Order: sequence, then C-alpha cells, then structure tokens
Amino acid sequence: MSSVRNVVIIGSGPAGLTAAIYAARANLKPVCVEGFSVGGIAGGQLMITSTVENYPGFPEGITGPDLMAKWKAQAERFGTEIVSSDVVKVDFSKRPYKVVCEDGKEIFSNAVIISTGAKAKWLHVPGEKELESKGVSACATCDGYFFRNQDVCVVGGGDTAMEEALYLAGLCKSVTVIHRRQEFRASRIMIERAQKHPKIKWMLDCAVTAVRSQGEGHQEQIAAIEVQNLRTGEKIVHPTQGLFVAIGHEPNTQLFKGILDMEETGYLKTVPGTTRTNIEGVFASGDVQDHVYRQAVTAAGTGCMAAIECERWLAANDLLVH
Repeated sequence: MSSVRNVVIIGSGPAGLTAAIYAARANLKPVCVEGFSVGGIAGGQLMITSTVENYPGFPEGITGPDLMAKWKAQAERFGTEIVSSDVVKVDFSKRPYKVVCEDGKEIFSNAVIISTGAKAKWLHVPGEKELESKGVSACATCDGYFFRNQDVCVVGGGDTAMEEALYLAGLCKSVTVIHRRQEFRASRIMIERAQKHPKIKWMLDCAVTAVRSQGEGHQEQIAAIEVQNLRTGEKIVHPTQGLFVAIGHEPNTQLFKGILDMEETGYLKTVPGTTRTNIEGVFASGDVQDHVYRQAVTAAGTGCMAAIECERWLAANDLLVH
C-alpha cells in the first residue's frame, strides 16, 4: 500500500492549485493531475484571460497565464507532484480510490479533490473565438470594468444575462440585450428590473451571426456584430465595443455522471457550507460546484476548504499515509 497517496487533485485552476498548496503544506504530498479542459491547455479559465485586475494582491493587474504560472510554482515549491495529463476514468466504488489518466497512468488515493471547473457556452459564430479577450467575454464581473462608458451587448435570455446586463449598466454608456425570442427564461423580477433600467436596450427575435474586428495584431479589437432578425430575415451590422455572451456555463463533470450527485445542470452537489460530496473522502471545489459566483477568488477559497476538510477527514479516519 506504499503506492497509495493521501490525496489526488483533479484540475489545476485556482481551486485545484490552492487545494494543492494547502494539502502540500499539511504534508499530504498531493498529486495534482492538471487536465486540459479549457482550450486544450492546463490551468483553467484564467489561461484564456488576458488581464486580471480583480484578484487581490496585484494592484497593477496581471495576465491570467502569469497568475496561473505563479500559482503552479507555489504548489510545486511545497512538494505537489504535478501530472500533465487528463483524467479519463475514476473508480470511487472502493478505497483506495482509483484515478486513471489519459496516458494509462493509474493513481490510487485515499481521498480525491475534484476541481475540474466549468467552461462558458459560446455562440460558435465567425470571429467570436478570435476576439476572446479582445472585446468578447463571458464574464461581466471579470471584464466589465474595461468597458466603462462604452456601448456593449449582452447575448442571452436567462437570469445570468439579466444580471450581466444590469451589472454592465452600472458601468457602461449603454447595454443592448440580444435574445432569440420574445420570451425569456429569466425570472420575472430580473426581467422587470432590466426593462426598467434606462441604459438597457433590446434586440429581440435576433441572433448574432458574426463578430467583426478592427485593427491588427495586439491592437485588434471588436468593432461590430452582425445580427439577423429571425422573424424577418433582415441582417444588420451593429457597432459595439464589447460583446458579453451570457448563455450559460457547462461544468466539466462528464467523468462523474452516475457516480456523484449532481444538479440538473451538471454541477456537483456538495453539503452546504462544505466541499463534501455524497461519497466519503471525495470533495469538490471551484466552478465545478459553484454556478453562482464563478470567480477565481471564490474558487481559491473553496480549494482551501477542500484541502483542510480532506486533511481532517484523513486524520479522523486514520488514513494518513506518511
């Protein structure tokens, strides 16, 4: 049983690496399987974020990749073993639990912390991917500050879209909500709040069909969106300085279907106030179990919680491997 580890952490975003730092400092000798769930790269959603200005401790801001590089170096400094692979299978039916990597490597562990995160749903229209972080965003709380006193658009018809629009209306010159139908999935109170706001405009029965840019290289930015009226077929070019896609997020939980309890939307269920799942010794932290806040700082907080709960659970059950 000497090959059995104390804890394996699945995911290397803010939650996973924070869990790794705390677990390593508690002498749990954690293994962190990085995963490549966002854009084929490890490190989570911050790896496709150009500038982070709302993470405490960086008054001048920092790029997402630079922040994650520091996080990873800190985890490694305290002895975290980083495995550069994806997890393709887990077996939580008996302890030690088994985690199987894409390269065939099997890791046995008495506890598991799941930090596989989530990814934004995108429109998949021409120009959208190329202009991510160049005026196209999926997080108003993260990026809205960069669009102060500018004209922006929000795509979506649920509560998230209304929340994004109202948040942006407090910063921007105008916000145009684009939705495919006349009816909304959002709650009535959120719709009424958005409809009453003087800065929020509406383009209903409409869909964004392309995103246009101006400038080249590092200077390239969004300039306009192409919009089609789905009732009349009419197409227009709508100038905008920002496009916020708010059609939902998808948690990276396919691995755990039929194994762990989930919400209807796929987010892992945890015991309120904890990171515990329905299986003893399996914890979940970060965006994989948080559909409300979805911020690096909150993900890091739950990563810390998971590591502390994990260490206490291992000790209480006399499962610590030294």
